[in-house]
Amino acid sequence: MSNQPLFTQDTIVFGLLMLALGFVFYTSTSSNSFWKKFYKYIPALLMAYMLPGALTTLGIIAPEWTTISTSGETIENKSQVYYIASRFLLPAALVLMTLSIDLKAIYNLGPKALIMFLTGTVGVIIGGPIAILLISMVSPETVGGAGPDAVWRGLATLAGSWIGGGANQAAMLEIYKFNTDNYAGMVIVDIVVANIWMAILLLGIGKSEKIDKWLKADTSAIEVLKERVSTYADKISRNPTLADLMIILGIAFSIVGIAHYGATNISEFLTNNFEAVRDKSSAMSSFGSQFFWMITIATILGILMSFTKFKTYEGAGASKIGSVFIYILVASIGMKMDLTKIVENPGLIFVGLVWMAIHVGLLFLVAKIIRAPYFFLAVGSKANIGGAASAPVVAAAFHPSLATVGVLLAVFGYVVGTYGAMLCAELMKIAAGG
Repeated sequence: MSNQPLFTQDTIVFGLLMLALGFVFYTSTSSNSFWKKFYKYIPALLMAYMLPGALTTLGIIAPEWTTISTSGETIENKSQVYYIASRFLLPAALVLMTLSIDLKAIYNLGPKALIMFLTGTVGVIIGGPIAILLISMVSPETVGGAGPDAVWRGLATLAGSWIGGGANQAAMLEIYKFNTDNYAGMVIVDIVVANIWMAILLLGIGKSEKIDKWLKADTSAIEVLKERVSTYADKISRNPTLADLMIILGIAFSIVGIAHYGATNISEFLTNNFEAVRDKSSAMSSFGSQFFWMITIATILGILMSFTKFKTYEGAGASKIGSVFIYILVASIGMKMDLTKIVENPGLIFVGLVWMAIHVGLLFLVAKIIRAPYFFLAVGSKANIGGAASAPVVAAAFHPSLATVGVLLAVFGYVVGTYGAMLCAELMKIAAGG
């Protein structure tokens, strides 16, 4: 059976995503009283995320779909919009947003960001086995199974994704040999639950002051960083010329090219020369991920550029262009959210929701104890759950200068992802009686 959307051409899909973004920005800056009230409660970033999801849910566009050929063969199709946004625009945005970064000010943020990231990691590690124990009391068959069909093996791939990213998820599939015929169900749980939490997080950004007040958080270091970057930007601010804009894009995409070149070669070198990296069942396999190295190289080069005269291009709108790229990425991520998927496997979705609730609950508990701002909670969570594609998005929603905090934590997540997921898997195996 074909599930082909109304529009399959990426040129049209991209046009619809840009139409959605244009609508969000037009209405969010409107003087109309209705829209003013609407955006008082619903952040524009959340709308930029939800509208593409609505288009997918309605069957107008889709991230992937199947068609049936004339010979009866099933053909898998995939939109390339997210790939382009994550491989081209994300690293470009990271470069432009780190161009004006103040490393000393980031260092002065203190250890709370790292503490909240590690809390999120622990939340995922203990959340899996606890969710299995709780669900087994109500519906043991949902978390049962034996051999390659054991549900805990599938949930291990979820742990890999939620601590690190796609490379860690693939490693867990190799390590625990989950039946690939059932793997699609785990991917659906990953997408649905992670997207629900992403939507809630973005909603919370609009209420971050109230949340910080409840947490009794000290946000002074964050405000100092934002103030220093804003003051510097105001000091060098100028009306950008065509030359300025072309140089900004030249800086961004030259580094994107270097990052891809470096990532390809480093990945190939490590994969060809180190068995631990080549072996997909190894905890070191994530170092063979080109995406990991691309993000790392782009971030490092962006930071290095902040020590040169190119830093002054922040005054011509470098971070604003970076924000444009981030919003396009947000729309392409939102496109992955099909709300009808929630009812496909309600049992497993519920396991994922319980698991995520434990992760979130632990984050709020620790944030309350150490008085960490909502910013650290949100970015610490997304550095685990969303990785390098989502953490900078959430961080930049607070302020473009904070995007680097998100990506640095996300890169750390890639490193610890497989190890943390293996610990979680072993605990889930015990919880499932396997």
